[in-house]
Amino acid sequence: MKINCIAVDDEPLALEKMKSYIAKVQYLNLLETFDNGIDALSYLKDHDVDLIFLDIQMEDFTGIQLLESLIKRPKVILTTAYDQYALQGYELEVSDYLLKPISFTRFLKSVEKVYGLIEREQSFKIDTEQSGDSTNFNKDFIFVKSDYKLQKVRFDDIQYIEGMKDYLRIVTPAKRLMVLQNFRKMEEILPDEKFIRVHKSYIIAINKIESIGKKSLIIGDLHIPIGESYKKQFFDFLEEHSLL
Repeated sequence: MKINCIAVDDEPLALEKMKSYIAKVQYLNLLETFDNGIDALSYLKDHDVDLIFLDIQMEDFTGIQLLESLIKRPKVILTTAYDQYALQGYELEVSDYLLKPISFTRFLKSVEKVYGLIEREQSFKIDTEQSGDSTNFNKDFIFVKSDYKLQKVRFDDIQYIEGMKDYLRIVTPAKRLMVLQNFRKMEEILPDEKFIRVHKSYIIAINKIESIGKKSLIIGDLHIPIGESYKKQFFDFLEEHSLL
């Protein structure tokens, strides 16, 4: 299996070092390198990339801003000389966080982790495609682990899902479940025609929306913010499905 990757860093020496590390790993296929986030963002709109090696502190357009601008994100390994971004990187669900100067041993450990993640995702996709019954079940409900047991949750019952640090809170009219899960995995499970992410901390059920403002929407008694990086995708979805 080949992993198509790009590297983004405004420091020439750091970028050259990353290129040399990538060249040593047989399964990494370096597509392009960029010295700024704007060019990288433009490239990502038209090319399939599995992994980004991304510097954080860059002039004009930071690595964090690049990530927040992406609707569909590849795997990301952040590379930085500053450790204060670790929490923010976690919230953005990056695969790993490398502090400069980066040793090849640490680099290799990180890409091996990503290789394992992608391999498992591809295996799961193949198994799902080969099992028609499994696909049909996933359209109706899921089981989530909460309070030391598996709880059945019907998609039609979910109002919204909120990120709560290490957990997701799944809210239905009858119950609220705390689930040890990340947003990326939950987005893969939920049916695209029923759910959409509108903020870094919220996935909402389309048919549960009661009203929509410029910067927020209402489900039940809750005002849910619409994040700037998710706004276009959200309103495009509503137009495409003749809901506006």
